[in-house]
Amino acid sequence: MKTILLVEDNDNNLYLISFILKNRGYEVIEARTGAIGLELARSEDPDLILMDLQLPDLHGLDVTRRLRRGGLGPGTPILALTSFAMPGDREKALSAGCTGYIEKPIDPLGFLDEIERQLSRGAVLRARGREERGGG
Repeated sequence: MKTILLVEDNDNNLYLISFILKNRGYEVIEARTGAIGLELARSEDPDLILMDLQLPDLHGLDVTRRLRRGGLGPGTPILALTSFAMPGDREKALSAGCTGYIEKPIDPLGFLDEIERQLSRGAVLRARGREERGGG
């Protein structure tokens, strides 16, 4: 079972996204702040991270940068989630280390398609990393 870390402070969004993912068979770990998201990403090693950008303590892109600098490799996809999409936001998210960008409110079918694309991409990158370390 694939594990997804959902970093989201809005109760309604947290419920909806968790519900959609759990119904598809994913294990969902929830974090309501960036600090907790950082901690859980490091301790739980999720297969994918969904990162809200507007968090109460840290900006989601700052959390993403910290995770990437702290050794979270490209094999762990991070999808930015935002309801305040402005021109250039997608590019900022990608340059901070996100591998994708989803605008809220989400379209459940398109959302799940993107999750599955990112998980497939992440699995390939993780396998390559293991091979490069000689654990193939």
